[in-house]
Amino acid sequence: MNLPISSRARTFFIHLTLILIGLLCGPASLQAQEREKNMMARYISDPITLDGELNESVWQSAEQTDSFWQYFPLDSIQAEYQTYVQMVYDDQTLYVGIRAEAPNGDYVVSTLRRDFGGTTNDNVTLMFDTFSDGANAFAFGVTPYGVRREVLVSGGGIAREGFNPTWDIKWQAEATRYDDHYTVEIAIPFSSLKFREGADTWRFRAYRWNLQTNEQSSWVRVPQNQLLSNLAFMGELKFERPLGSSRRPVGFIPYINGLSQRDFEGEGSANDFVFGGDAKLQIGNGLNLDLTFNPDFSNVEVDDIFTNLTRFELRLPERRQFFIDNNDLFDNFGNSFNEARPFFSRRIGLARDTSGNLIQNQILAGARLSGKLNDDWRIGVLNIQTAEDQSNEIPSNNNMMLAVQRKVFSRSNVGVFFVNREAFGEHEYLDSANRFNRIIGADYNLASADGVWSGKFYGHKSFQPGDNQGNFSGQATVTYNTRDWTYIHDWVYIDQDFRADLGFVPRTDILKSGNGLTRTFYPKKGPISYHGTRLLSIIYWRPSDGYQKTDHIFRLSWDANFRNRTVLRTSVSNNQIFLYAPFDPSRSGGVPLPENQRYTFNQVNASYTSNNTKLLTYTGEVTVGEFFNGQQYSASGLVGYRFQPWAQLSLGVNYDGIQLPEPHSSADFWLITSRINITFSKSLFWSTILQYSNQRDNLGINSRLQWRYAPLSDLYIVYNDNYRTSLFGPRFRSINLKLTYWLNI
Repeated sequence: MNLPISSRARTFFIHLTLILIGLLCGPASLQAQEREKNMMARYISDPITLDGELNESVWQSAEQTDSFWQYFPLDSIQAEYQTYVQMVYDDQTLYVGIRAEAPNGDYVVSTLRRDFGGTTNDNVTLMFDTFSDGANAFAFGVTPYGVRREVLVSGGGIAREGFNPTWDIKWQAEATRYDDHYTVEIAIPFSSLKFREGADTWRFRAYRWNLQTNEQSSWVRVPQNQLLSNLAFMGELKFERPLGSSRRPVGFIPYINGLSQRDFEGEGSANDFVFGGDAKLQIGNGLNLDLTFNPDFSNVEVDDIFTNLTRFELRLPERRQFFIDNNDLFDNFGNSFNEARPFFSRRIGLARDTSGNLIQNQILAGARLSGKLNDDWRIGVLNIQTAEDQSNEIPSNNNMMLAVQRKVFSRSNVGVFFVNREAFGEHEYLDSANRFNRIIGADYNLASADGVWSGKFYGHKSFQPGDNQGNFSGQATVTYNTRDWTYIHDWVYIDQDFRADLGFVPRTDILKSGNGLTRTFYPKKGPISYHGTRLLSIIYWRPSDGYQKTDHIFRLSWDANFRNRTVLRTSVSNNQIFLYAPFDPSRSGGVPLPENQRYTFNQVNASYTSNNTKLLTYTGEVTVGEFFNGQQYSASGLVGYRFQPWAQLSLGVNYDGIQLPEPHSSADFWLITSRINITFSKSLFWSTILQYSNQRDNLGINSRLQWRYAPLSDLYIVYNDNYRTSLFGPRFRSINLKLTYWLNI
């Protein structure tokens, strides 16, 4: 039904006002979580020998946590196999002792490599909210083999994207395994953390994955409708003596890189030797200053490739260390569902050449100041200069962002920002409209004390030469999440002229309404731990075309999580798309689907994931149904096997078949990915990934040998090879020898 424009606008602003009232007033009526659990960290003067054995006398008298509560498969009973955590400290280091009970010594550990996956390894994880703001935390995890991972938790830990394992700092851990338990000793230098000087209390929680018994547990009870990383559910760690200042040594991370490469299609080759590096300085107790000079973002990490059947760009995660610390201060402004983010760090260091292809654009230097000013205020300042590339008609650009965030209520915050991308120099090829792009905006992020309410409200405006009217982007969304019910209500508006050169905006000129309702059930008996039914409704209108409805997704789904850790998901959906531009889903250059036509189609989807704690794992997914004016048949499968903890092998196959009526092109897309990961020790790793995609006409091989010869210091040998698959032949080949060293002064 097409409502008059005035009716649509009135409906939008009524909902917007109601959501805003709830966002602003909701936290005032919420009671803070009762912090009933606490433990004391004793001050010690005698050193501890870090060997994974809890045989020092201090551990015999140190206070320990009381009983852990089960999180899975039930969240209402105490854990069957308990975990006990103790802490002591001196002026330089926080020491943690852990005893984790187990049914036998057959521990599940899939790798010896740092930054392991928590869902496929027995581990205990500690979360420290050092400023007690309920929004950010440091997390440290250790397996029974002493393998470590460190994680930055942001956004209150209410979403998976706020759990970032790419962060790295210096700390130590050792473990000892026994038949019915394992013990861990951890040493975390206070210089590796940030906290308020004179603090005598941190918010803290420990949780555990005990994969032998399919049990997850937590020191503080966490309901299954919430993530284990949610910072609403924390206890207190009290220090016997107030802490001193947080003093981090100056860190220098130089690198040298020898690179030999050949571009067979461009008929060019190069042999380069480059050097540069980063520096890390601490300012006060809560601020980090990161500096980079001639950084090397060469391909020691490789992104997963994918088949894209949509009309829009997909967002990939940031992996570069320079951008990781306090990344939420920069990257989390904007839309909760990745529809309009004003800043996306992966834009920096990439540019389009004269043919529109995305190529690497050298970063000359950059600086990044971020962190806490005090308990309530955070600040982020970023400035990076990229190089001019005359042959590809790319000017030198200055990329800058300023962000300020203020904590409000118990766990919520308000933030404002300014983003500026500006070209340097006078160039004939530079369109005056692209000389600069600026965005200002404000965000309010709601996170209630008890984790039930969360939401976002923002308003952003962009500016570019000769275009200052309109250019607005906004969102109002709120989520109500209880044990039995979850409801999401979302409104988004993005003006057709809103532009974010350093951001991520897949589409503009939209007004979106989204609603999701989930009912979750928890059977007391039977194989299912919990299951839920969800109704989802997403509708898009086009403001510039009289708010004509352009797209909708109506979906009914049912998900089941079994006690043996297998997962079954099913859904049926009704989709509608109005094309405003021609679109060729096959991307073959054939006759595209015509514009100004509406397409309605239905699809059914089902997927199954096996117990990922077993040596042999597998997943499968099938989608069948209509696709625009044709049919779609998609199937994917992934099989993995591990020789724990030394090796992991996997093979994934994805098929997407599109059948469209003449004269449009049909297509059969194949994506095959094979991985081999071998950990010779906790310091020597070899990984190889082979990816074949006929949509990209590419067969790619990336093989990397990594030797961590000192803490956070690595030697890489990386081989890349890419081939055309239609007329088989080489496309690009390179080999890197890269050395990095982390030096603290």
